[in-house]
Amino acid sequence: MNAPATIERIIDRIDPERNILLNMSYSDAHQRVLSGDHRQVGEIDGQFCIVAREGKKVRLARSLGRPMRYFLAKRAAGPCLIVAERIDEIRQVLRDEGLEDQFHPSYTRMVPAHHVLELHLVGCPDPNPTLTRFFDPQPAQLPADVDAIGKAYIGALADECSLWLDTLDHREPIGVLFSGGIDSGSVLMVLYHLLLSRGENPARLKAFTLSVNGDCSDARQAREFLSAISLDMLLEVIDVPADDVCWRETISVVEDYKPLDVQAAAMGLALCRAIRREYPDWRWLVDGDGGDENLKDYPIEDNPELTIRSVLNNQMLYQEGWGVSAIKHSLIYSGGQSRGHVRSSAPATSLGFRGFSPYALPRVIEVAEGIPFVELTDWDHQRLYDLKGRVVTSGVRSVTGLDMPAFPKQRFQRGAASESLFDSLFPADEASYRQEFQKQFAAVGA
Repeated sequence: MNAPATIERIIDRIDPERNILLNMSYSDAHQRVLSGDHRQVGEIDGQFCIVAREGKKVRLARSLGRPMRYFLAKRAAGPCLIVAERIDEIRQVLRDEGLEDQFHPSYTRMVPAHHVLELHLVGCPDPNPTLTRFFDPQPAQLPADVDAIGKAYIGALADECSLWLDTLDHREPIGVLFSGGIDSGSVLMVLYHLLLSRGENPARLKAFTLSVNGDCSDARQAREFLSAISLDMLLEVIDVPADDVCWRETISVVEDYKPLDVQAAAMGLALCRAIRREYPDWRWLVDGDGGDENLKDYPIEDNPELTIRSVLNNQMLYQEGWGVSAIKHSLIYSGGQSRGHVRSSAPATSLGFRGFSPYALPRVIEVAEGIPFVELTDWDHQRLYDLKGRVVTSGVRSVTGLDMPAFPKQRFQRGAASESLFDSLFPADEASYRQEFQKQFAAVGA
């Protein structure tokens, strides 16, 4: 007697309307993912996550700008694959299906950015997925000329922002999460330049700057930045009380426990909530997330796992972590910005905003990876840290004709509050964040 045929299911909770596709329709992009051809998938330009099925084969692909998780549940009739952006969405599906006893957050998996993940729904035992890279930028393709690099890098940023503007109603307001730093500053200046050059109203653009308890360096820096380029009218400082910043609540929003990401997301959540109160119908928020990763502008001395050689020799280390085949790659979270981008995307999404992160787009990352970092820095830390300001200010001048102010690097979460207030808002030890995360999942055995 033959065994009954298994019936596999897919429950897809990914909203295709939240994709930002800049060079093709969703149908075309879906077909490329369905094909499994990494070359075709690599031609998709934008911020996306896509699920495609061919019989028992399921293919998943995403860029940095959208998270995508999956979970394989067991049923008597056959396997059930659940795909969603969030862990709590997966848990809710399992609850609805009467399968919640199978849930544990550590059983969820994140699709790594820049790879096609292929899974076969064949039942027991669980199949291991295969991963094929679809985005493979080549290193050191540009000349060791800061002006040429800046022109190419900010030129790519402007091209992507222009394609994005093509998708919007020309009357729709655009907010930039603005600290007055190099990344958010360059995004704001490029968008302003593009709106003017397109004959559109630049007054639809607003720079939102967070100030907690009315005393922060970012607000001062933002005013100085915009005053220097005579764009003071774009600034709106959003003042919030310290009680609006809650790291415990933020852990439930980002579903992670890494201190720096939770801190940044807590400030972002407070800012987004205040904007939503003031502007109930506002939709688009743009950020500079990805700029530090692209130009490798993190203090290497703060991370005992890193050396300047590991930073400069490993492809997209800050975007992807150590790589999908590395021991330190997290199946639950992925690595690098592929994991950490939720610090920007989750707070905005939780409050009904659409987010756009142009520095995290493949076409911009490709230019950054082509920078000859070794030749320009000769393995010197300070020359590496100085490089970002030189490249971006030169590029902004080339693209917009304006001289961009460049202030010393400061993390968003640190610039939004005074030092003493920051220390009172956030625990100093990573264990507190991990314990809170575990506590929030305790009801399901986490």
